[in-house]
Amino acid sequence: MWKWITRIVGVIIIAFVIFYVFTRPEESAAAVRTFFGAFDSLIRFFEALVSKGG
Repeated sequence: MWKWITRIVGVIIIAFVIFYVFTRPEESAAAVRTFFGAFDSLIRFFEALVSKGG
């Protein structure tokens, strides 16, 4: 039973993402840039900590 529910929820989420990308490509691109920008900021933060500590 849980397999079916998780599969249906997964399909709904994927369908929503595809719909959002095709209907609002600019906002989708901005969201992706923000997501990866957060990782870039974290990497720079830890690099700064390592360079000051060593």
